Amino acid sequence: MAQDEGLPTQSPRRDPRTRAGFITLLGVPNAGKSTLLNALVGEHLSIVSARPQTTWRRITGIRTDPQHQMVFLDTPGVLEPRDLIHEALMLEARHALEDADILMPVLDATAPLSPGKRDFLHGIVGAARVPILPVISKVDAASTEAVGEEEEWARNFATSSVLTVSATTGAGIDALVAHLHQLLPESPFYYPEDELATAPVRFFVGELVRETVFEQFHEEVPYATFCEVEEFRDGGGRTYIQVNIYVERASQKGILIGEKGQAIRELGREARKKIERFLDEPVYLDLWVKVLPRWRKKRGELRRLGLPVPQPKNHASTS
Repeated sequence: MAQDEGLPTQSPRRDPRTRAGFITLLGVPNAGKSTLLNALVGEHLSIVSARPQTTWRRITGIRTDPQHQMVFLDTPGVLEPRDLIHEALMLEARHALEDADILMPVLDATAPLSPGKRDFLHGIVGAARVPILPVISKVDAASTEAVGEEEEWARNFATSSVLTVSATTGAGIDALVAHLHQLLPESPFYYPEDELATAPVRFFVGELVRETVFEQFHEEVPYATFCEVEEFRDGGGRTYIQVNIYVERASQKGILIGEKGQAIRELGREARKKIERFLDEPVYLDLWVKVLPRWRKKRGELRRLGLPVPQPKNHASTS
């Protein structure tokens, strides 16, 4: 893993025969972007949940073969902003659009969009000035008619083909990769060939804990939670990791801990298994739950989360 998030700072490899570029995955919440990214990269980088709006930061995953390097940017689901955190998520998605060499809208074949959401997504996609390759996801779980309807709508803004995939079964993934190879611009590689992601390992560890929160808790608690790795060190044959889990209210802290600590122990057990698979080494996971009131409405805390913070509507600079 690289140690810095964002675009590369090192000199790219010089080879005029190679193709490389940034591919932004865009779609409404729960369209299947994160599952598709993981399938394309071959690693569990972006957290996956049946709950919508679980991706909060842009995730960069890299797939490289001898002649091609695809840098995938998984973005938060696009939606009409209702509060500060939604504005931040939309800003994160728009930043990824600005970096794109190819735009890949992901459309869920099992959940057709309402006319209003279609207009909203079409407005964002239609502003792109790069090749647009729509992908219809979850085709293994959708009817032929539903898939056909999504394909027909996607042709309104596609500049290339409209492809269908199932990230869970692998159907269509090879065809998608081959098509992306054709669309990539000629370029040297941006990252070392053995690199799969740009974020530090600590980031992915925190995300795996947050993914487990989404799996084990309901209602508002997962959305009021963010995770931060406080400590990461070799503990003598087992890596010691302390993760702080921040929530907004004391009642949410009580739910996460559970009666006699049962809930937090179960959370720790399941998260530790994921982290050990990711790191391929034994881990001692130490979870601490802390209350940070109204963090989703505070610009400073959103910056700490790593999100771009939108300008206040009536001020020239952020507070």
